[in-house]
Amino acid sequence: MNFLRRRLSDSSFVANLPNGYMMDLQRPDSSTSSPVSPATERKHPQPPQPSHSSSTGTSIFSSISSAMKQTTQAAAGLIDHSASPTPPVAQKPKILLVIDDAHTDWAKYFQGKKVNGEFDIRVEQAEFSELNLAAYVTGGCMVDMQVMRNSTKVVRSFKPDFVLIRQHAYSMALGEDFRSLIIGLQYGGIHTVNSLYSIYNFCSKPWVFSQLIKIFNSLGPEKFPLVEQTFFPSHKQMPSPRSHMDPEKVNNENGLKKKAKIHCKI
Repeated sequence: MNFLRRRLSDSSFVANLPNGYMMDLQRPDSSTSSPVSPATERKHPQPPQPSHSSSTGTSIFSSISSAMKQTTQAAAGLIDHSASPTPPVAQKPKILLVIDDAHTDWAKYFQGKKVNGEFDIRVEQAEFSELNLAAYVTGGCMVDMQVMRNSTKVVRSFKPDFVLIRQHAYSMALGEDFRSLIIGLQYGGIHTVNSLYSIYNFCSKPWVFSQLIKIFNSLGPEKFPLVEQTFFPSHKQMPSPRSHMDPEKVNNENGLKKKAKIHCKI
């Protein structure tokens, strides 16, 4: 620029220029905007336009800044995760109560099995004599179990979802009447195999036989033969064998006894 100023200020240089050259330089070009002087540019500097590479860098930085901000907010508990998908909750296993002696390990038969392919099966095994329970109208049935396992006393309380009964619930032996436990399971609405109704009925053999008599009378002896039996309410009502003898024979026996007594007195 200094060089041009010196050349233009030289009178001999300007005198040698073609006619009208300086006028042409001072005439504004119609195709372009009016020239702006360096002083004007210094007074009104134009903001630099960002290049594509700088825009990309800004975008990446904004993404990183946003991610860091979310991480910070999450650590501070400021983000609500209720809308995000929650991990699946592990289902509680279904409890199967098996009433049987310890000779059969029922847990191994249900190991790895699932109910409806979703619920695991937890087996609790005990005998009738090792159980106690409490049943409620709306709370189901709570079972208390006290068993000996490897010389160790195991005590547990649980609510069974199903009961498998493999023991007789009633026997005439002392302390072998567990019908109250059957009633408690029925009271608590527990499902069983066989049904609690049938198990309770089978506690009385005469009651079961009375149901067989109904089938016998319905189908007939040819299709449903039945062993002849006689029912008495108790042993006191059971007649002696002499009551089934011929009355005349009984009278003759009584007469012989009377004669024997008279003969002994003589």
